[in-house]
Amino acid sequence: MNSLNFRNLDLNLLRVFDEVMSERNLTRAAHNLAMTQPAVSNALRRLREVVGDDLVRRSGYGVEPTPLALSLWPSIRDALHLLRESLAPGTFDPLSAHNAFVLAMADATAAKLVPGLIDIFEAEAPGVNLRVLPLTTRDPRELLENGTADLAIGHFPGVLAELGARHLQENNPQFLHQRLYDGEYVVVMRKGHPLAGQPLSLDAYCNARHLLVSFSGRPFGFVDESLAALSRQRRVVLTVNQFFTAGRVVATTDLLTVLPRHFVGATGMEHELALLELPLQVPPVHVDALWHRQATHNSGHRWLRQSVERASAVGFRAAAAAAPAASRRKSVKPA
Repeated sequence: MNSLNFRNLDLNLLRVFDEVMSERNLTRAAHNLAMTQPAVSNALRRLREVVGDDLVRRSGYGVEPTPLALSLWPSIRDALHLLRESLAPGTFDPLSAHNAFVLAMADATAAKLVPGLIDIFEAEAPGVNLRVLPLTTRDPRELLENGTADLAIGHFPGVLAELGARHLQENNPQFLHQRLYDGEYVVVMRKGHPLAGQPLSLDAYCNARHLLVSFSGRPFGFVDESLAALSRQRRVVLTVNQFFTAGRVVATTDLLTVLPRHFVGATGMEHELALLELPLQVPPVHVDALWHRQATHNSGHRWLRQSVERASAVGFRAAAAAAPAASRRKSVKPA
């Protein structure tokens, strides 16, 4: 983009570009902008002439961005957001607000957080709506970057490790996070299981049949990685993508699974389940809230993050305190 083109650039074209990139569909973008589809197409044509690139190409029922469009979008989106905040900052008033927030999280996380959030919303923000999207990935950054979700809540070890490494080189990271809870994983089985009621050895664990909770569907998880480091392996005979389903299955079969201790109650089957300590070392489970940097100073988003933190104090910590005393006993580690 040369200086002459930039001087002639209509900044409204950037608003159209941002909306098209968010929706990947010209009809929906036109509806959101209160424009006709031909007007959106014309705006894209004018922007193409400025940047010298197609920007988007038709694909199926929508459009797909070009590599240049993908490289330009983050900067344009941040600039538009900064302009909106500067020109019309506003202050979020929970009592009078009528907007909606979108959270991305797994079923068990929602079971722990949503009841407390609803209590907060009803008492402090009765006109605000909440929508929960199922979290099917350990890397929700795309959901946050394209505006699909305001906040992602879950266990994101790979993302946080990458952000930590980038923070050493960047003063203004693209994503920010807040720790909500630290917990541990336990082995879960039905109460009448032959392995229940006794310390679990590594041999017995490896020889059992296992269920794996995997958001991606990949039949290999962090436990398998830890076992591989010991030159051991287990047989995963079933993979599901919900903690609730995992609890229901192991309560009625001889399969073992591994769950965060504080999520066991979310299965609704805790009285039919036995919990034992894992016979190998695995990393702890962390529950974090993750969001895009452009939302950091938004007063409504700040209220949402504070509300999530308050709800987590009730949901996660109460669940940990209520864990059966028998499930906390220490098993004998194999020699």
